[in-house]
Amino acid sequence: MSSDDLVRRYRRLLAVYPWEHRRVYEDEMLAVLLAGARPGQRRPDAADVRNLVGAGLRARLRVGARGFTEPSWADAATVTGLLVGVVLLAFASKTLLDQLVRAPGLPPGFAPRGPDLVDWLRVAGWAGVCAAVLVGWRWLAAGLAWAGVLGWGALVAPQTSGNPTYVVDMLPQLALAVVGAAALTVPAPRRRAIALLGVRRLLALVLAPAAMVALLVANRVGSPTFSFVDGVSYQVFYGLEASSELVLWLYVAGLAAAASAMVIAVAMLAPEVRRRIVVMLLPVATLALVIDRALAGWVTSTMNMGHAIPLVPVQWAMLVLVAPVTFLAGALLVRRREETLRMVALGRDADREQPMGQ
Repeated sequence: MSSDDLVRRYRRLLAVYPWEHRRVYEDEMLAVLLAGARPGQRRPDAADVRNLVGAGLRARLRVGARGFTEPSWADAATVTGLLVGVVLLAFASKTLLDQLVRAPGLPPGFAPRGPDLVDWLRVAGWAGVCAAVLVGWRWLAAGLAWAGVLGWGALVAPQTSGNPTYVVDMLPQLALAVVGAAALTVPAPRRRAIALLGVRRLLALVLAPAAMVALLVANRVGSPTFSFVDGVSYQVFYGLEASSELVLWLYVAGLAAAASAMVIAVAMLAPEVRRRIVVMLLPVATLALVIDRALAGWVTSTMNMGHAIPLVPVQWAMLVLVAPVTFLAGALLVRRREETLRMVALGRDADREQPMGQ
């Protein structure tokens, strides 16, 4: 009985190792461990537990790292880097144009301050990233993207104590920039983005964000003129303003069509590439959701109190860890799903090869 208990507990420890390793070496490792056990021993020694768990985790990390070298990860990183670049270029262009174009709906004396050097640098930097990806200068694109991340962090970090709400609001865009820079750092063949997407999907990814910016700027310019007279009709929907409901919904339809074009362009890629793009972008969406839900009360309290309420260490830890944890969980789920699909396909092939009646 004691030997059976020891075998069962050793097998539980060996489960730390990847399945590929256990399939080949589990019986041999178990025999060695049992041969070194004391007579009547029922539990693994502390040294055995430490060694097995440590070696098993290291083996899992090696297997996981090899998984990220698959061509599908490199292809997904190529598309993700370009996608992030065009989206951040659209954000930067919208911010710049908001400083250049005065909205008629603003009261007198509330004209935009005008763009500064940072606004111009953001547009030039992300435009350079997109151009470098399309030309095939991958390392230049990655360098520009990382420079943007570092510059962004240098501008935002000093406001952590004085204006934490601004820092928290900027975190999803900063996380998106980090995802884009990391994706562009992954080695890939020259001009791989064009080869993967083709001309039509590439145009959809590049032109759809530009169309969305154009619609938002047109809405800003065409917004109802500010008036002190009562009775002016406004239709508002998530920041969009129009004098009639029809015009408002035309703007919404145009934005939805442009967003759908981007989604369709990504959805038409190979399933293994498409899944990995979702895994790369999911941490940004999760971070934005956490900020919107978990920190909603903190934002409201900060606004009502009239002064900055510092985030506690647990909240900062949540903001820092949610993105990498989401990415690792997504990568694990993708790997397990594809392994399951592979095993199902192997079983189906085996059934086809089996003679009838056997």
